[in-house]
Amino acid sequence: MTKLSSKKDNPKVILELRDVVKTYTTGNTSFNALNKVNLSINQGEFVSITGPSGSGKSTLMHIVGLLDIPTSGEVLLNNLDIAHFDEKKLAQIRNVTLGFVFQQFNLLPKTSALENVMLPLLYSDVPQHLRRDLGVEMLTKVGLADKLVNTPSQLSGGQQQRVAIARALINNPKIILADEPTGNLDSKSGSDIMAFFHQLNQKEGRTIVFVTHDRDLANEADRIIIIKDGQIQIEQHPRHVET
Repeated sequence: MTKLSSKKDNPKVILELRDVVKTYTTGNTSFNALNKVNLSINQGEFVSITGPSGSGKSTLMHIVGLLDIPTSGEVLLNNLDIAHFDEKKLAQIRNVTLGFVFQQFNLLPKTSALENVMLPLLYSDVPQHLRRDLGVEMLTKVGLADKLVNTPSQLSGGQQQRVAIARALINNPKIILADEPTGNLDSKSGSDIMAFFHQLNQKEGRTIVFVTHDRDLANEADRIIIIKDGQIQIEQHPRHVET
């Protein structure tokens, strides 16, 4: 039996969740948004997380992205348990390890594309005179070298998402986390954005984790994580072929 895959035979686990529980409490009522979730993500993997509304997929993404901490359980990044680091330490890790792309773009409306892309560098050690060069390099990378001074209102939805991707890349993160990245785009722009994610994954070896409710988009990943009622129900490998 031969298994065809572009990934290494001995992949390195870059991110791992062990028995993660996330409980929200309102008044006297508690609800487990995540319930004993175990998940490993390998370096260089392209993973989709999908499931119905209220399934826990956004909560899972927040935990994976260090935007929230679990009620119990472990979150390991490169084998280091970071589940209960303080916010300052988590922010430092996020800034150098993770890049975020959201459905709503989250661009500053009165700020140029270049200035939006440069924002993460405000919290880095990159000298000011190099920030512009890096911003221009990232916008060129996503095909927007001619849109440096344009504000978001002067850009299409697809172009705004490319600005958001350039911003996510400027600190050279190992992991890109995308939450419904094509949700506000037309089908052509959405396909272009997905093609760019594949390029980042296949040519640069970046780990891509994205949340989507669109099963066709989920099927583009190396692995599909299907979550329901706060638990992982199924893991599928649509792009792996066995003969």
